[in-house]
Amino acid sequence: MVAEDVCPPRRSGASRDARIYDWGVVISVVMPAHNEAGYLEASVKSLVEAIRTRSRTFELIVVQNGSTDTTAHEADALAAEYEEVRVIHRPEPDYGAALRAGFLAASGNVVINFDVDLVNLDFFDRAMAVLREETVSIVVGSKRAGGSQDRRSTGRRWITSIFAATLRYGFGLTVSDTHGIKALRRADLLSIVDGCQFGRDIFDTELILRAERSGLTIKEVPVAVSDIRPPRTSIARRIPRTLLGLARLRLALWRA
Repeated sequence: MVAEDVCPPRRSGASRDARIYDWGVVISVVMPAHNEAGYLEASVKSLVEAIRTRSRTFELIVVQNGSTDTTAHEADALAAEYEEVRVIHRPEPDYGAALRAGFLAASGNVVINFDVDLVNLDFFDRAMAVLREETVSIVVGSKRAGGSQDRRSTGRRWITSIFAATLRYGFGLTVSDTHGIKALRRADLLSIVDGCQFGRDIFDTELILRAERSGLTIKEVPVAVSDIRPPRTSIARRIPRTLLGLARLRLALWRA
């Protein structure tokens, strides 16, 4: 999956970016990576070069988790090339646990997560502008909000719709999308992350659910997405695993 405008042309109006980033913000970008050989290098390089034009202080944390290809080697090579990049190595392939580890290791006062195949600099700029409002804690890049464009396969769009309906009617969630890119205030994030109990496909959903239930303000920004490679987990395996995870999450939230 890829977002539109992965590396858009630099705007001539540089003052716009200055207004977005002139409030002393330090940014941490967290990027989980599992078997991303051939994709990781391009994503990291384009992201580092783009953020350098926007903010003087940032870090990019690649969380390599359980890769069986050359992803770990590529991540270490990128960290050696770019001073802003650091790598966390985790032995097990677990997206949620990798995201959690990156969030907890982040040092910036704003944390943004991108997937290797989902880097969107338009969302980056818009989210940073929204977070200038001190009352906003989380900005979600939604594939379902008005103005979004979901160009993924029919099967993936269908699963996203069912998943969103389950969260709305089964959990009372008002946010339209929980998976994918987000920008969060670290000070508000840490206590929520510490309370999350699940990994894999459920972590970011649990994070948003707990954040909304705790009263944090969440805003959505529509994004355009499309496939650039097959998903790392087949739909046939992911559906039952996700349903089981949602059932366990519902029980945990009820007990809380």
